[in-house]
Amino acid sequence: MTAEQVVLLDEDGNAVGTADKTAVHGTDTPLHLAFSCYVFDDDGRLLVTQRAVAKPTFGGVWTNTCCGHPAPGEPIEDAVRRRTRQELGVELGEVTLLLPRFRYRAVGANGVVEHELCPVFTATASGDPDPDPIEVEAWEWVPWDRFRDDVLSGRREVSQWCREQVSALPADPRSAPPADPATLPPAAR
Repeated sequence: MTAEQVVLLDEDGNAVGTADKTAVHGTDTPLHLAFSCYVFDDDGRLLVTQRAVAKPTFGGVWTNTCCGHPAPGEPIEDAVRRRTRQELGVELGEVTLLLPRFRYRAVGANGVVEHELCPVFTATASGDPDPDPIEVEAWEWVPWDRFRDDVLSGRREVSQWCREQVSALPADPRSAPPADPATLPPAAR
């Protein structure tokens, strides 16, 4: 089995190389390509997940539905579908790009840094997840309005990237028009 690779980026979002995912995440993590996805069910509830406690990056932290890294040359929507299936056992319906150039840098309690250009998607799914326990500690369906209000007010602790994304997302992301894929970072087009 080969090690998972991430796409390294320059400041403009162009691919400048690849690196082993486990080796690249440390105290001086270089900018790399990722994605975040917010999955909604037919009732408009958001699937929120707690990262597995044993994960070296932000273990035990509650966050959006799924995050991941496209493999070199992999279309980003395909990566969203692949990773959600791997982590949660969920097959996605419609996938919509909302924040094509979201970027953040976060330092975990253990000093490990995430530094990502991370397009944000919403998606639909039906049925409960069957998560991989290596990836996901716990999960719950939460009404979006309540989740958004709790995150923005500070009543609900979530990952730094999730907090910043919720702040940047439209009040009702399910009815928001999709972003133009041409505005994705060059490495994600």
